[in-house]
Amino acid sequence: MKARERLRAGKNFKVREEDADDKPLRSGDNGDSKSEIKQDERELTEQQTDQIAVLQEMLYAQRKHKVLLVLQGMDTAGKDGTIRALFSRINPMGLNAVGFKAPTDAELAHDFLWRIHPYVPGWGEITIFNRSHYEDVLITVVQGIIDEKECKRRYQQILDFERMLAESGTLIVKVFLHISKEEQRQRLQERLDDPDKQWKFDPNDLVQRKKWDDYQHAYQRAIAATDADHAPWYVIPANSKTHRNLLISTLLLEVLQDLNLSFPKADPALSKLKVE
Repeated sequence: MKARERLRAGKNFKVREEDADDKPLRSGDNGDSKSEIKQDERELTEQQTDQIAVLQEMLYAQRKHKVLLVLQGMDTAGKDGTIRALFSRINPMGLNAVGFKAPTDAELAHDFLWRIHPYVPGWGEITIFNRSHYEDVLITVVQGIIDEKECKRRYQQILDFERMLAESGTLIVKVFLHISKEEQRQRLQERLDDPDKQWKFDPNDLVQRKKWDDYQHAYQRAIAATDADHAPWYVIPANSKTHRNLLISTLLLEVLQDLNLSFPKADPALSKLKVE
């Protein structure tokens, strides 16, 4: 079974705390230590990112497809870490990473998708959204900024927006990085305890953490409501950083391989040219 089939959220998706620790690509206990397992996962991820790098170059050269990777998850779920691990080996030409923070006054003066559209990928590009338009049906719901009627309206608008992107050549891959509440606690504490990582800490993270259950419910509703064949959601157990990276590299590699990418055909006339 392909990773896409195993990790697909589906319309009946439920957020379960224990699922954050799953390791679907780890086959049984072969006696290896935890450090050996993690090293194996790192090496396999590196092998796959090398393959992704070749396919990305073909994608950029061919310019017949567009790929949008959406990364969503709670604070510390690993959005930044995923980008570093999977894309640091890839030629930055044709690769864009966009982070969406709290909207500006200008953005708030427009519809919630207005700030998203300029950053969707063009032909031959892979674009990664670190957070996305889904913030507008997550934090806005938990904070009571929009009501139930507006939330459902936005679900439909997101489906329509993503269908339009898909119909104009964009392959959409939406990933929910699922961590447990305890794992988040440990990661936040690590940031506080390490002076070199304290810059990452935002006191507001502790405020939002108190609403953990509300956020889990908002994610569950949003994913179930907006999972579609033209824009599927994939649930990535993310308590293990190395397994998380392996899962996403496996998923992205499958997606790119199914595009049957290749370099453009050589021009026979060019073989006769001589550079003097």
